[in-house]
Amino acid sequence: MKTDTITENDLQSEIEAYDAMRQNLESKHTGKWALLKGGKLINLYISFDDAAKDAVRLYGRGPYLIRQVGAPPIILPASLMYHITG
Repeated sequence: MKTDTITENDLQSEIEAYDAMRQNLESKHTGKWALLKGGKLINLYISFDDAAKDAVRLYGRGPYLIRQVGAPPIILPASLMYHITG
């Protein structure tokens, strides 16, 4: 049986990829929402809702990173992390 589990390491690699491109993104796209998957910038969006809808359409429940360019990162408590099993 296959188990798909989103781990903190999966998300950390997306955060590190964002951090590597942050300066360039902030110089050109502040305020937009970035979608990252597999360490790559997939697209930029005007709103979080647009980014989230596209992310779910493309990748299901993830993992992927959606972050507003130029905004400080939001830190979620560990109690909000969940695991997907299938």
